[in-house]
Amino acid sequence: MKQRTLLSLLFLLLSVQLQAQKWVKSNSTHTSTSYPKSVERPKLVVGFVVDQMRWDYLYRFYDRYSKGGFKRLINDGFSVENTFIPYLPTQTACGHSSIYTGSVPALNGIIANSWYDPTIGRDMYCTEDKDEKTVGSTSNAGQMSPKNLQVNTITDELRLATNFQGKVVSISLKDRGSILPGGHSANAAYWHDGLTGNWITSTHYMQNLPTWVNDYNALKVSDQFFAQDWNTLYPANTYINSDSDDVSYEGKFKGETSSSFPHITKQYIGKNYEMIKSLPYGNTMTIDFAKLAVQNENLGKDAITDFLAISCSSTDYVGHQYGPNSIEIEDTYLRLDKDLEELFNYLDKTVGKGNYLFFISADHGVANAPEFLKKNNIPAERYTTRAMVKGLDSLLSQKFQLKKAIVNIMNDQVIFDRDVIENNKIDFNAVKTVTINYLRKQRGISNAVDLGNLQNTTLPTELKTRLTNGYNPKLSGDIQIISNAAWYNSSSSSGIGHGGWYNYDSHIPLVFMGWNVKPGKTNKTYYMTDISATLAAMLHIQMPNGCIGSPIIELTQ
Repeated sequence: MKQRTLLSLLFLLLSVQLQAQKWVKSNSTHTSTSYPKSVERPKLVVGFVVDQMRWDYLYRFYDRYSKGGFKRLINDGFSVENTFIPYLPTQTACGHSSIYTGSVPALNGIIANSWYDPTIGRDMYCTEDKDEKTVGSTSNAGQMSPKNLQVNTITDELRLATNFQGKVVSISLKDRGSILPGGHSANAAYWHDGLTGNWITSTHYMQNLPTWVNDYNALKVSDQFFAQDWNTLYPANTYINSDSDDVSYEGKFKGETSSSFPHITKQYIGKNYEMIKSLPYGNTMTIDFAKLAVQNENLGKDAITDFLAISCSSTDYVGHQYGPNSIEIEDTYLRLDKDLEELFNYLDKTVGKGNYLFFISADHGVANAPEFLKKNNIPAERYTTRAMVKGLDSLLSQKFQLKKAIVNIMNDQVIFDRDVIENNKIDFNAVKTVTINYLRKQRGISNAVDLGNLQNTTLPTELKTRLTNGYNPKLSGDIQIISNAAWYNSSSSSGIGHGGWYNYDSHIPLVFMGWNVKPGKTNKTYYMTDISATLAAMLHIQMPNGCIGSPIIELTQ
């Protein structure tokens, strides 16, 4: 009996062992092919941010675009049609930071282009760093770094994922348009010095400019563009998607008596290199410089992924001066379209078509000039908050005997001098209540809300979310002013800007093209913060440490 039981147990153990061996054998093929032999990534990622590009520019000028520029993007790429900025204010520094961090001002610390810092008692510029020095110029335009950016970027994460073997190079006419996308660990970030006309950097990145940058600077390319003047690319009467050429609400260059074409720029040769930023040639120069970076830094030449961040800033300068309905802005985008086509052709040739991943987006949009809207029977006005500071000072002095309790109204936020209020032993909540009631009665103001008490404020969910995402308790002001739709805060009678939450400022383009991207589009709502999350998923790397976005599943599934 015992012998029979022992044989049964041996038989059972043998059966289990055989079944296990069969299972391993049958599943060994599946196990080895579930994961790739190596992680697939493109040779190069190109991030292309167009400063102040509204989403509708993709289609308003579509019929005039070439096949190889914006049309190639739309037809060969994947367009995320409903991409929005999820915070306030919609400004350049915030936009570049959010695209590359997947974060928002509440977390990343870049709450505006400049803000009042109570710890130092003065305004702080977003990329200011007095500890760094200019490289490539004798000016102080290079005393910059990403020090104020409190989280990392997708470019930092690519550096980490490749053990710092993948290169990151960032380029823009604006310092903030270059520094913030490059992140903390970029190999190089270059921007334009208006004093000398040079491309420069800071000691945060290097001690001396590379030879190829010095050689390019020696050419004084800006002067070559100035010599061309600025006339329309095509006959002026073909710009049927734009307003009249000479209108009072468009800005003028120094010495001009009219805002119409042609714009004579020869006067700037050797004298005012800052002016290249206000011409479409600034975009051309930026892209040409980026091509040289690809060539001289050997970007996309090996199996380790590199990242080239490009930001075109001239679109913003032209847009501010002339507005989104001007012939100047249409001409700028038609020229940018040709520049894009040349960039794509260059990348196809040097990196290889299908070997690079390209995406285009914008840091913010722009409002229509109120005068343009009014003459077409659409309600819009200009207003200014300058007089509101005096009015509030007078009111708070009368109500609470407070003198100079307001530091400023900046970025549409009221900033109080907390020390003045505390030293006078005045209830801060009472001061804020009086201020809010005053602001809500002002012309052009839709609402005013206490940023420190948003949870108890009645607002549409989307607006409350954007205010929350933009509020940094250490840096932000105390009360947010919300203007009426299409009303613009400006003491000038010409030009236009951005900064609000309305769609003209917050609806941005987002198109991916190239490596592993199938043509198509989605009308699902996504946000600027989803860009870096999507890149992380596509590249199989970690999201930036402050990222709150989600991958765009139509691109990653």
